[in-house]
Amino acid sequence: MSQTKLHFVKTITTHRRLRRNRIKDWIRRLIREHRLSVDDLILPLFIIDGVGIEEPIPSMPGISRYSIDKALEVVYQAADLNIPAVTPFPNISLELKDEKGSEVTNPDNLICRFTSKVKNLNLNIGIITDAALDPFTNHGHDGILRNGIIVNDESVKQIVKGAVIQAQAGADIIAPSDMMDGRIGAIRKALDANGFQNVGIISYAAKYASAFYGPYRQAIGTEGLLQGDKKTYYIDPANTEDAMREAKLDIEEGADMLMVKPGMPYLDIVWRMKSTFHMPVSVYQVSGEYVMIKNITENRFIDENSAMLESLIAFKRAGADNIFTYFALKAARLLYQEDR
Repeated sequence: MSQTKLHFVKTITTHRRLRRNRIKDWIRRLIREHRLSVDDLILPLFIIDGVGIEEPIPSMPGISRYSIDKALEVVYQAADLNIPAVTPFPNISLELKDEKGSEVTNPDNLICRFTSKVKNLNLNIGIITDAALDPFTNHGHDGILRNGIIVNDESVKQIVKGAVIQAQAGADIIAPSDMMDGRIGAIRKALDANGFQNVGIISYAAKYASAFYGPYRQAIGTEGLLQGDKKTYYIDPANTEDAMREAKLDIEEGADMLMVKPGMPYLDIVWRMKSTFHMPVSVYQVSGEYVMIKNITENRFIDENSAMLESLIAFKRAGADNIFTYFALKAARLLYQEDR
């Protein structure tokens, strides 16, 4: 007579069940380590000349260029949602562009007019402006191009003029994205000399030579103008120490906050910058990141709201204090609903 062998699985008991802290929504909320709020969001806006214009941008689904009057309506929406700040980027006519980006020094340029109009509304919202030359040059570079070379010091002088004019128009923070050497110190000195000691500077300390900027360049009208690339002044995507050196120099020159751009491909840089310098760190979720999420969610492969919020909380988890994002209005509305 054969005997059947019985095999018993020994039950392992443990007092450590981490799932207990995940089992209910209210428990998950109680122990959440990082939180995304409207206070973290900065809204980029694309501005064009004219009146009554809202012009969809083909490369950026859901995003438009606005004439100033229409842009002010969006600013009202942002202020009503308690978004802390907006940052305008101009798309100007080709006739106003030249080799030196001279329009950046025009006190009546598109950005200055927008900034003045917003300030006259007396809203509880900040204005962060960019003094880089690329929206104003006929070659699409952030500095002055001469004989195929971006000339650093002459570019800095032009950028400084633009920064002071933007401050005169009412900008609260200057955020130069050009990556020219020495521009933070030069801007700080010029702002102070002109009575703008309270105007802050966000340094684009770690702006990488990324493939993710393409849709933005179409939005500001430089896509077909760019001669060559920007690898001689943006950071190589393979480098981390380079970004740390840039940040250290910009802090010494007077930067009030540091920027990492793009965002998602460089979360390690956000983390290193925050943990190394213990200063406010901004991150820019750039146009290519925005478009990736929009495209995959429009095909219904994933849920847009979930993907958007997950990407934004990733920046907070990495150490970012604030986020420049084209999702700012949508994210703010969702967060407002959650708070209610």
